[in-house]
Amino acid sequence: MEHFREILRPEIQKYIQDNLHENLGRLLLKKSPFPEVSIQEIAQQIKGKQIAAKKFPFLLKENIVFPPHLNLEQASSENTAKEKAENLSGKTFLDLTCGFGIDAYFLSQNFSEVTLLEQNKDLLEIVQHNWKTLGREANFINENLEQFLEISEKEKQFDLIYLDPARRDKDHRKKFLLSDLSPNILEIQDKLLSISKKIIIKLSPLIDLKYLQTAVKSIDEIEIIAVKNEVKEIVLHLVPNTENKLKITTKNLSTDEPNFSFSPEEESAVTPEFSDILEYLYIPNNAVLKSGAFNLISKKFGLKKLHPNTHLYTSDKAVDFCGRVFKVKEISAKEIKKGDVFNIISKNHPLSPEQIKTKYKLKNGGEHYLIFTQSKKGKVILQTL
Repeated sequence: MEHFREILRPEIQKYIQDNLHENLGRLLLKKSPFPEVSIQEIAQQIKGKQIAAKKFPFLLKENIVFPPHLNLEQASSENTAKEKAENLSGKTFLDLTCGFGIDAYFLSQNFSEVTLLEQNKDLLEIVQHNWKTLGREANFINENLEQFLEISEKEKQFDLIYLDPARRDKDHRKKFLLSDLSPNILEIQDKLLSISKKIIIKLSPLIDLKYLQTAVKSIDEIEIIAVKNEVKEIVLHLVPNTENKLKITTKNLSTDEPNFSFSPEEESAVTPEFSDILEYLYIPNNAVLKSGAFNLISKKFGLKKLHPNTHLYTSDKAVDFCGRVFKVKEISAKEIKKGDVFNIISKNHPLSPEQIKTKYKLKNGGEHYLIFTQSKKGKVILQTL
């Protein structure tokens, strides 16, 4: 960033603060009131503060500098970074893909020697400035990852290595296979396991878990982290030569829902019981659905499944659950009146919510739901009470 220091001048910072709620499209049409700083650079700082207010509020402090929008978009949220940092401590911490440094800031809090590697020199300078502003120390290295690993393999051991591989190619198209990521996890996993006691890798929420289990060595745990029911991250914990059974843990942050942990062997060993609809309906959160624990979830919580291909569950009592719980009754299509106001859920049903709304001339909204699904006896319509 050419005017890195200029942007920190008090009068420019005041202008940024005064225009935090200005329409950026209109602002960009204006001329910068400061000859040494462009209006685009000012807009970048305003946009950064706007994103930080929602995504990483700990950065809403004086003299914090924000990088271009793409770097902010790719950074973890404060919420998920804190979650990944739970129970981590040691002496030496290495982040091989620092980026904007949000994950590193939290994951390294209980480590005494922190090393951050980033190939983008301008971005690393911003991170270095921000960490100094926040009173945090680290060794900041602007170097090629592969070269750094060659040296580290001979000279240094780490207690924890963290990676968040780039999931887009040079044309910004998304990539999902481990071999297509940068760095290529499959190429460097042996090196990582030889120089660290633990490796944590953040991956796309869309990546296939069974593929991970066959492609990556020494996985101790897979975390599926959702925020308000949107799966944000798949996080691998690698431990060299681990003999532990693989653990899969689901978390739905910003809710009161409990975490759910299991091993793939546990899921394979369970045959679920089925039932027609009882008094309560259970809809697992999306982290649980991503985990594939479709049968085990019924055993762990004392529930029965509605149908082999319907991941909805039922019981005659309410229990604390990793998902939504509704008190319901079964209704017939004749009981649905034109103009009724409902939220629509469709699970294992031929019609989408939009098609259901059109067919029955329903209005969307209100406090109650209509749930269109299947039990073993066929299609059913449920109304929440």
